[in-house]
Amino acid sequence: MDAEVVHDEDDVLAFEDINSKAPVHVLVIPRQHVANLEEIGTLPETVVKRLFEVASEVAEKLGVTEGGYAVRINNGRDAGQEVFHFHLHVMGGKRLGMP
Repeated sequence: MDAEVVHDEDDVLAFEDINSKAPVHVLVIPRQHVANLEEIGTLPETVVKRLFEVASEVAEKLGVTEGGYAVRINNGRDAGQEVFHFHLHVMGGKRLGMP
C-alpha cells in the first residue's frame, strides 16, 4: 500500500487518501470486505461501531476536532463511490461545504 497508515487494528484500518480533497483526508475501512452501505449489516455490530470510533480518534490525532471535520460515505456510483469496499472519509483542516 502506498498510502500512509494512520490507524491499524484487527478489524479496522485507517490510511491517508492518496487523492486527498482536504488537508486531512483519511479513509477508515473495515478489514472484512463489504462493497457498500447496503452490505454493512453483514459486519459485526462491534466493527460498525468501531469504524465511527476510529474516525473520531483519527480526527483527534490529526488535530481537526476543534475546527470541525466531516465524516462522509459515498454510496454508489452516482454518489461518487469509486472504490467498492465500504469506507468512511474523514476530512478536515479547511472549511468544507457540501459537494
